[in-house]
Amino acid sequence: MSLDKLPLSLGYLASSIKENTNWEVKIYNADFYAPSISSSTEFLTGSGFSNYIKNLTDNDYKVWNEIKDYVKDYNPEVVGITTKSQNYRSACNTAQIIKEINPSIKIIIGGPHVSLTSDEDLNRENIDITVKGEGELTIIEILNAVESNLPFDNIAGVSFKNNGDVTKNILRGQIQDLDILTSPYKYAKTILKDFEKYPLNSFRSIFATRGCPYNCTFCGSGKIWGHKVRFRSVKNVIDEINELRKIGVNYFNFDDDTFGATSKYIVELCNSLIENCRGIQWSCELHVKLITPNHLSLMKKAGCDLIKIGIESGNNEILKQIRKNITIEEAINASKLINKYKIHAMGFFMVGFPQETIETLNDTINAIKKFNGYVTYSIFTPYIGTDAYDYCVSYGLIPKIFDVSKYNHQSPENCFCLNITHDKFRAIASEVEKVVDKKNLTYGRYLMLKRFFPTNILRKIKRSFRIFKNYCKK
Repeated sequence: MSLDKLPLSLGYLASSIKENTNWEVKIYNADFYAPSISSSTEFLTGSGFSNYIKNLTDNDYKVWNEIKDYVKDYNPEVVGITTKSQNYRSACNTAQIIKEINPSIKIIIGGPHVSLTSDEDLNRENIDITVKGEGELTIIEILNAVESNLPFDNIAGVSFKNNGDVTKNILRGQIQDLDILTSPYKYAKTILKDFEKYPLNSFRSIFATRGCPYNCTFCGSGKIWGHKVRFRSVKNVIDEINELRKIGVNYFNFDDDTFGATSKYIVELCNSLIENCRGIQWSCELHVKLITPNHLSLMKKAGCDLIKIGIESGNNEILKQIRKNITIEEAINASKLINKYKIHAMGFFMVGFPQETIETLNDTINAIKKFNGYVTYSIFTPYIGTDAYDYCVSYGLIPKIFDVSKYNHQSPENCFCLNITHDKFRAIASEVEKVVDKKNLTYGRYLMLKRFFPTNILRKIKRSFRIFKNYCKK
């Protein structure tokens, strides 16, 4: 788990405040843990999840005390909290801690969960303002209003409490010129708590685009960023990378929903990386439809080391139902093509879609085994505001009391299948988790061997092993 990186959302917001206001600002990343840890899938769905649930209600757990001490020490006038659905309860705990210290502190909450849901967050007594959508411009207007003691009525993108009632303003339009945004890393050294404890790869994440042209049912990205992709200029991206190289960062990850989004931008960006950023390596997530020999050849020359593919299911009917716009055959062939260009592949697989059957789950297990690369495993989670969530509601798959903090992509509580009982699904999911952990361990060992042995020697070793294995069966 990457618990040692600077979240881009906090970096962009804090840099926007620092660049455009006179407010003093600090980034406190409550998830920070160095060094980054690697956990097995079985741990995340087992004792790891149990620890998480226990710590949510343990008021003496160390992170809650750390938050309390930091707020007392810094004594802020305004606190902004960003949250996804799965850590929304943690965000509410944090808001409560802050208000207990000083009820006059204004608490703003934003992030994916707030952007996808209605304004019931303001029914919680400790939350004063919610922000939907991109917040870099909104936060400036909020702070200017607080500083001048002005109302929030004319600030687009916010909802707020007003004499006991909730006022909901119009939504803010998306930022069209992404080059106006200040780099999330520009002020990190002075505004990030414990900056000196962060390893260099904490600053590896880059957004080159915002928006996703695809429309998967289970994903809320399109409703947060929009389906029309907006691009930073290539020069703007290159400048940010080269600034980070000055402090020693040489491996980057493009955090875009799908790298480049268009062939034109991929070609332009890669050509510029080749010309201006020699010696770097990077990873990205790429849609199967964009995995072509021309793109891969250029990406390899530009330093691409790893490509992540969102595959989800090994069954074509499920892929059609979730609007994935690929087939499993295309995905497996894409992974082989990636390997051909000596780029590592990682596949994202997800089980437990509402339409799943035992047969479709077995198809996914088989696809995982066929995939030539690392595998990231998730359990389907219906996030409020997505089409998949609405589907689950219409079929009675959402419990009346739906505590979003209990349902995440590794939660053993998850089972939203029409055709499979919870116990049966949990048994199959446990088998999938073992397959994933074994595959990743084996693939990791294979890559380590490749570092020390030429490819032709490895082929001979594998061939000898197969001969020996067949001999033992006789």
